[in-house]
Amino acid sequence: MKIDLNADMGESFGDWRMGNDGALLDIVTSANIACGFHAGDPDVMANTMRLAVKKGVGLGAHPGFADLQGFGRRRISLPASSLRNLVQYQLGAAQAMAKAAGGQLRHFKLHGALANMASENAEIARACYGAALEIDPRLVIVVIAATAQQQAAQALGCQWAGEIFADRAYNNDATLRGRHLDGAMILDPEEAAARVVNMVQSGMIISHSGHKIPARIDTVCLHGDNKTALATARAVRTALEKAGIQLFRIPG
Repeated sequence: MKIDLNADMGESFGDWRMGNDGALLDIVTSANIACGFHAGDPDVMANTMRLAVKKGVGLGAHPGFADLQGFGRRRISLPASSLRNLVQYQLGAAQAMAKAAGGQLRHFKLHGALANMASENAEIARACYGAALEIDPRLVIVVIAATAQQQAAQALGCQWAGEIFADRAYNNDATLRGRHLDGAMILDPEEAAARVVNMVQSGMIISHSGHKIPARIDTVCLHGDNKTALATARAVRTALEKAGIQLFRIPG
């Protein structure tokens, strides 16, 4: 059994700092780089990608809504044509910065509210994924496992990787529990680690209420933007290795 560990990165902006990308890059195998709309800027993108390439971590584009103030977590209603343009604009920037850093984009993963909307609505997911695949059909599309995101990727016939989250609770339909609700965030590193190992070994997403959802699990997301992020990332990696689960980066 093997698994990829990914983290959302490059989410600082100017003098404002988010997360500890340098330390996380010693733990994860794949990095989802913010593309400047919900977070990040050209300098942050360049520096994060160079460091990821240096450490042998796979590069992915992480586009979201144009919502710096809301960190991409506010829902915005856009027509499919605008979603396609939004995705392709950010993906193009990520491709250029990856090439300049001596690397190549391997995967594509939606951020925040856009990702949540796509997990509920396959048409939104299909518009976003189709736009990305027009630019590079070799990209691996990272989907929230067992949701409309997965349905859209399968319908497109592309390479995809099923993702679970180490620090987020689930609804019974495999969508993420809203951050405003009790228990939405799992901040205890050991609890998160044990939960991840359980889900990976069983091939089941375990919801907040204990409901079990069969899922293909290829990658685990380790968020870098909460107070226990680094400790959780270390605990998850250690627990997976102790369980004999091999770590690898998303191919591409």
